[in-house]
Amino acid sequence: MNKLFPTRQSAKQLKKLMTLISLNLHQPCTLASSPISTPSYFLNLRHSSQTSIKMSSTTTTIDGIHASTAELEPIFKEKKILRSKVKKSLREMTPSQRSHEDDVIQRLVLDAPWLKSSKRLCAYISCRPLREVDTSKILAEILQSSDKDSGDKLAEKKLYVPRVEDKKCHMRMLNITGMDDLIANSMDILEPAGIDSHGNEREDVMQTTQPVDLMILPGLAFDKSGRRLGRGGGYYDTFLSNYQQLANEKNWKQPLLVALSYSVQILEDEAIPITPNDVDIDALVSPAGIIPLTSAALHRMEHGI
Repeated sequence: MNKLFPTRQSAKQLKKLMTLISLNLHQPCTLASSPISTPSYFLNLRHSSQTSIKMSSTTTTIDGIHASTAELEPIFKEKKILRSKVKKSLREMTPSQRSHEDDVIQRLVLDAPWLKSSKRLCAYISCRPLREVDTSKILAEILQSSDKDSGDKLAEKKLYVPRVEDKKCHMRMLNITGMDDLIANSMDILEPAGIDSHGNEREDVMQTTQPVDLMILPGLAFDKSGRRLGRGGGYYDTFLSNYQQLANEKNWKQPLLVALSYSVQILEDEAIPITPNDVDIDALVSPAGIIPLTSAALHRMEHGI
């Protein structure tokens, strides 16, 4: 890669190091109260490194720097407070505002060249009670594209969606071919059954022989430096880390990580505190537009791929 465009991985590691060294330097977080005015090609490049990360229940090690769970506790507390603030902002959105932003965001995604060119992708199934950005139209068009006779403008695609296996951050992405493949789990969230209607195990994205081009991600909050705040379960960060490791082992191109966000979910630069297992995103899609955050995202958006 051109040295002017560092990889996403290094700055993530650098930020983790700085977090562990300076836990008390985080600035207060402010929620965005209206759609952001950031230009659609806002860029925040990151620098490359070869930082190694090892984690246990009591100690985290990053290039020889140790951080105990107790040392990370202030970050966990900050995240908890921030989650409460964002949830409050989401509750205050009117139904008409949410519906409008859902439509704008989904149209931006469906019109994006990087979606049209993707052949294998992962996407979340939106849950209304969780106030996630709606993905129903996106999923419908992707699934329709699998029908070669449909005349759809999207290239034929293979779609993988999440299935939570346990309470220990274990989530799989399984292939579906239609919305009828989904069932409600114990929390009334739609997910694929592990076995299809023919009694066969569904294809797991971690066991495929071809790389994924794109991952469409949910989240509770995001900032303009590419940080993502989840709901505290660690399912997506664990899955993303595992997939990125798999892609590295197989010398695959890393997928583009694109998050969907309501306007009230976008925070200022580095407003979200981080821990060593957090995975940054490449781009944000909000009602204000598409915001590339890495050189990979900028390249794909500039070249329409």
